[in-house]
Amino acid sequence: MEVQTRRGWVTQPLQKSKSVNLLRQKLKDNIFLIVSVLLCLFILAEVNYPQLAPQSELALFAMFGLIVVFLRYPIHPRFEDNPVFQVLDAVLIGSVIFCFGYVVAQTEPIFQNFWLDGKALGDRAGAEVSLDYVVGGIGLILVLEATRRSIGIALPLLSFLFLLYASFGQFMPDWLFPHRGYSLQRIVSQTFLHSQGAFGVALRVMFTYVFLFVLFGTLLERTGATGYVLNLARRVFGSSAGAPAKVAVLSSGMMGSLSGSAVANTATTGTFTIPLMQRAGFQPAIAGGIEAAASSGGALMPPIMGAAAYMMLEIVEPSVTYLEIIRAALLPAILYYTGMLCMVHFAANAAKDRRAHSSDEASPDAEKEKDDHELLTVQGGIFLAAFVTLIVFLLLGATAFRAVSWSLLVIVVISLVNFLIQRIGKQRTTTETSSDISDAREGADFLITPCRRAAQSGVSLIAAAACVGIILGVVTLTGVGSKLPSTLLPLAATNLILALFFLMISTIILGMGLPSSVCYLLMAILVGPVLLDLGVVPLASHFFIFYFGMMSMVTPPVALAAYAAAAIAGSGIMKTGFAAFRFALVGFALPYAFVLRPALLWLSNDGSTPALWTVVGNFSLTLVGTVILAAAIAGYVFNKLALGARGLLFVTAIVLFFAPTTIQFVWVHGIVVLASITIFYYNWRKKGGAS
Repeated sequence: MEVQTRRGWVTQPLQKSKSVNLLRQKLKDNIFLIVSVLLCLFILAEVNYPQLAPQSELALFAMFGLIVVFLRYPIHPRFEDNPVFQVLDAVLIGSVIFCFGYVVAQTEPIFQNFWLDGKALGDRAGAEVSLDYVVGGIGLILVLEATRRSIGIALPLLSFLFLLYASFGQFMPDWLFPHRGYSLQRIVSQTFLHSQGAFGVALRVMFTYVFLFVLFGTLLERTGATGYVLNLARRVFGSSAGAPAKVAVLSSGMMGSLSGSAVANTATTGTFTIPLMQRAGFQPAIAGGIEAAASSGGALMPPIMGAAAYMMLEIVEPSVTYLEIIRAALLPAILYYTGMLCMVHFAANAAKDRRAHSSDEASPDAEKEKDDHELLTVQGGIFLAAFVTLIVFLLLGATAFRAVSWSLLVIVVISLVNFLIQRIGKQRTTTETSSDISDAREGADFLITPCRRAAQSGVSLIAAAACVGIILGVVTLTGVGSKLPSTLLPLAATNLILALFFLMISTIILGMGLPSSVCYLLMAILVGPVLLDLGVVPLASHFFIFYFGMMSMVTPPVALAAYAAAAIAGSGIMKTGFAAFRFALVGFALPYAFVLRPALLWLSNDGSTPALWTVVGNFSLTLVGTVILAAAIAGYVFNKLALGARGLLFVTAIVLFFAPTTIQFVWVHGIVVLASITIFYYNWRKKGGAS
């Protein structure tokens, strides 16, 4: 006979429920680990040795990513342990496998016997069967929900608004670019079933570049090589404010000149610089924002530059030489990175003031320094070998994914050799028998842990990229990307500033999710001739277009460079995007400056070479404006600036950037002096108050 106290009857079910929850969590963790490893192995194999059709590989990539999202992100934190919602998550995971597996099965020839109507999915575009539309509709819902869970509501809501625009375009007012409207079937076909939507360029960028570099960074972190980088930066820059961030700015500029891609540049250098900045005390979103902003300017860094330089050789009329393009890019690049360095310096000093009375958590104790010194040789060797391998293969012309794959192999080989050496040394210095099982587990953990961390960091990017693809699919379907410039620019035909503003908006919208060089190509063809009619120097108009195509990489809500940085930093995508936007604001002002003052591009108004003093004068004024603008944005010079002082500095910077050359030399120096007096006055008053 069983006797239970009242307390016992309550306790037993609770203990049983807790035990069941632990079992469920362990099962989820094991599934998550398996899927993470499969995801990393699939990307490594398929990127380097492709066997599948492009849409199939992206479908599998998205499938693995969304499975991890539904495993790691509950529908709401409050319901994480609720059995009902755990069953819902299992249903969603099953739906992901079905929908994305359906795309693969209906695309790959090996499944030809299962093709509906005897045709591949791509061959029946425009004549899809009912099951195609059902799968596509469910797939869109899964992408939107996965994105909501992993990064928040903003991007899914924007995608949903674009879907409504595609469906009800015929009811839109004239100022919202109406169109004939499309059926639900046509929208589903465009945004999910084929390669211009969820499986488009945004997801392709993540698959080809970003995730491999996320894995690269987690593996480097696992080896401890990032500690070596931090120690090296401390030795080189000493106590300079924001030294790690300054390293990020300069290295990103140099690497961006090689890659020409803001996303690839962020992924390449960010794996080194973002952890470096975080360990130096920068918040994750700020570290990611600095890296994304710095990387986005790299494509216009001479002498190598990016693909757009070669496109300009074919498009710009009258034709220009490569040397002229390099010369034109030099001063704007200097101004952009000067502005970034100033912003980093001011922001670092402001943060230092805020931490003035707090303990320095980043300073290791004596024992830690001793350990770091002992590991310095191995860490430094791994870091240098990985970095040199990456750079050498890029210089040899290898693609970014092939270069990083070789670097991953080098890291693994060196680490395993070091592991074997340590094991042999341990056996020689101890009489205890080493456990082969323990060693095997340690070696396996060395490889599995980076896969787990990469998946946890990167799956939000996969969902976001697929969601961005929905937007891009609607833009392509409705033609709004081409309608926008052709409609807005004639409205500003008599006002150059207004025309430039509309062109900026058009370029940023069209550049959502597109490589900056592709965005440049489209906008140069669509609206380049319009600027020529407004009297803009041809090369200046082309640089204007490309700069804002580049800035679209750091303009929320679709900011692919910031997405890549957020994955590495482990920060929120939108928060990182707005941080990148803030640090790149100088880049939004510079294009206006060199269109209004082509001397910054070593050009006169008629396209000829200007006098040296004209170039120096315009560059000097714009340089001063760049520093002042950086101070206004950062809100700090020697001390924190009051709101009024920041406003005055901002107006001063705008005048220095945009004032016509014919009048600026007369009175602009007076404004600069007034602003300087204001700065010193506010700082003097703060110091006096403190004393």
